Amino acid sequence: MNRNRLTRRNLLNTAAATAGALVLGGRPGGQVRAADADAVGRVASTPHFSYRFQPASLYIDSQRDDKAFAFTAEDVRLSEDCGHTWAHRAAFADAQKVTFSHIFKNGNLLFATQNRLFLSTDNLKTIAPVTVKDVTGADYLPHTPKNPNCPGWYFHTLSGVCSWEIDGREMLVWGNYCSVVEGATPVNIYYSTDNGRTVKIAYSFGQNPFHRDDGTGGGGPKGVPLGDPNNPVFCRHIHCVAYNPAERAFYACTGDHDRKEGLECHWLRGTYDAQAEKWNWKVIVSEHLNSRYKAGGINFVDGKLYWISDANGPKPHDRGVFRSKPEDIADRTRHEMLYNPKYECGMMIIRDKLILATHLAPASPFSTGVIISTDLGKTWAEYDIKEFGRRSPTRIHPPNSEGWYRMDIRTGWVTRADVLFIKPK
Repeated sequence: MNRNRLTRRNLLNTAAATAGALVLGGRPGGQVRAADADAVGRVASTPHFSYRFQPASLYIDSQRDDKAFAFTAEDVRLSEDCGHTWAHRAAFADAQKVTFSHIFKNGNLLFATQNRLFLSTDNLKTIAPVTVKDVTGADYLPHTPKNPNCPGWYFHTLSGVCSWEIDGREMLVWGNYCSVVEGATPVNIYYSTDNGRTVKIAYSFGQNPFHRDDGTGGGGPKGVPLGDPNNPVFCRHIHCVAYNPAERAFYACTGDHDRKEGLECHWLRGTYDAQAEKWNWKVIVSEHLNSRYKAGGINFVDGKLYWISDANGPKPHDRGVFRSKPEDIADRTRHEMLYNPKYECGMMIIRDKLILATHLAPASPFSTGVIISTDLGKTWAEYDIKEFGRRSPTRIHPPNSEGWYRMDIRTGWVTRADVLFIKPK
């Protein structure tokens, strides 16, 4: 494992004309050949990958194979050629409020605004609202917010991978990252087994006493309580949900704080009985915010569990990219640290032997930090893509048919700013 680092001083002294800096073996590498900062859509390059901006006046929210879903100020759009053209468009008044989208293998498109969910089965010719069902089968309706401008992020997620093929059908499972901006929100894991026609709740967290609906962006201790009043397990939001086919089990991790009433960083393991349409969830870890269990980017490769930590709070911080057997997640002594990027990092995707992860800008000296390994964690490199400014890349989508990975790049932790596309070499 290579743990050498480029120092903050050296990083900040990198020539301003350089678009980014390579960190490999602790030494600055070759300069990035950058497009002009305003050359939207043009391609720049590093030794490990090419990258580009998205088209102007368009936010590409998700992709799958040849398809991409995007929105503008007035409409939502669907492309069938990796975003080169947008053959399908529909006027949509709340387009700028889109917080989540997923393109199913069969072509169905599920997307959400802050607290509403929609489905199109015909390439945006029609868009129909979807009402979520709770664990009893009853309609699950969003709460009436104290502040209409802060209804909550019911469906927003940090994961770019939210579905898996199980027993011949696609199963969508995701958890909401919420109670940071645009209102306090109940925290749920959702799922669909019929390509978005029906969406149900797989698990509801309890009422968080510190994120009640008081009309503010993140909520507070004196507002209306939200969540399952019968569940003692509470958290602020969900960081990641992932599926392990070797166990036929789902894993979820949450954040964020240590409270005297209880810890908010949990790991859960869940199994689904399709015949009975029942879930069985168990909390397997509850830990402190400065530990490796405040995490995200859960992936499974050959039955092994991989994740990355964004531990913060009191020092020392227990951070890094880790690997273990799933059954050993609660036992630190059985974890293998593959790399320590030193700063808070909560996003990661693995495809074949490629690992792609990112820095959280408010906690890192990198402007837009990208971490890459092409050999499943044996060697590592880090890049600072400076021309985007201070951004936190998140929602890393698998590569489209042309090999481009897609990710949000956000100001602060969560505020939508732009989209970055990366194509490994």
